[in-house]
Amino acid sequence: MCFLSSFFVMIEKAFHMVRCFFMADVTAVFSKLELNIKKVKVSTTPVGTVMNLFFVTDTRELLHTKMRQEETYEALVEVMQAAIISCNIEKVGPEVTACSQASPFLSSAITNDVVLRTSNNVSVTMDNSFSPAHTLVQIVCQDHKGLLYDIMRTLKDYNIQISYGRFYLKQGRKCEIDLFITQADGKKIIDPSMQRALSSRLQMELLQPLRVAVVSRGPDTELLVANPVELSSKGRPLVFHDITLALNMLNTCIFLAEIGRHVIGDQEWEVYRVLLDEGTSLSTPRRKIEEGVWKLLMGWEQI
Repeated sequence: MCFLSSFFVMIEKAFHMVRCFFMADVTAVFSKLELNIKKVKVSTTPVGTVMNLFFVTDTRELLHTKMRQEETYEALVEVMQAAIISCNIEKVGPEVTACSQASPFLSSAITNDVVLRTSNNVSVTMDNSFSPAHTLVQIVCQDHKGLLYDIMRTLKDYNIQISYGRFYLKQGRKCEIDLFITQADGKKIIDPSMQRALSSRLQMELLQPLRVAVVSRGPDTELLVANPVELSSKGRPLVFHDITLALNMLNTCIFLAEIGRHVIGDQEWEVYRVLLDEGTSLSTPRRKIEEGVWKLLMGWEQI
């Protein structure tokens, strides 16, 4: 397995720039630059400025170069303008990387198999009589952001190939999807146990593509968001960006955030743990935060 080098991006900014807006803007910049955020810490300095420490990896593996660092700095300045005071990018050693690993403890609100917040009913059926060369998979579900991604990553994990398909979006966000598929050897899926396993997995992934919960972490309030990881070890794109955007819209700020991998059941999940700022999180009900983040991640109604 190849591990990417890790870097600290330390940004000092003026206090007057609202932290909620700042975090959403910076995550958008990092996403465009293909910088993956692993951990975030926000603190206020004695002189009244705000220090933001981002622990990141670079998908392009170029952040050690002067050109790549300048590109990152210029992109941040373009968004933050006069609010940015300084920006330092440094490579970190293995001892810092080890100390920055996510906590192994997870709340049962995320690890339990039964979680209340789900999409509407999902129907998955398979038919081998419709096509002489393909198995037809018919899916009826509610549309959500990343729907095709969730279907494709699930089929990819089962080494299933799609020859062609049809997608219908009906009133009320209802989707009907027809996929003509084969196994890796080009043959239909005849084995009933394989059909049941694939149907069950698709139904589970589309019923609950993400898990969202707001819980107590000692005296503090923590937002947890979890999504399944592909067998190729890739996580769901733009999750942290959408989390920060939702919290921005809810006028709730981030004090500390970390991203880690955990095994839940028989599957690896990417878990985002966001410790909310005490000064703002208490003014917004937990249920509203949880529902607002869930809806934006699912691409449904605006907060």
